[in-house]
Amino acid sequence: MVFAKSWEDFEIAAENMYIANPCQCRFTLKYTHQKTAVVLKLTDNAKCVQFKTEVLSDLKRIEKFTGNLMWLMASKEQ
Repeated sequence: MVFAKSWEDFEIAAENMYIANPCQCRFTLKYTHQKTAVVLKLTDNAKCVQFKTEVLSDLKRIEKFTGNLMWLMASKEQ
């Protein structure tokens, strides 16, 4: 399991992984209250990319990314 060093790295790697194999990808978002941390994880059973943040301003980016990913999942183009 690889933690991305920056948000941009995670976003690009996750979108590319989903586009390459949409039927096998799973996306999870986990919030830990004690650590006030959010962990995002996208896996296709062969590769896994993760991003962890404790910064409140990253929530807007996470919301936008999740919306884009859901749009990709719901679109009929793939």
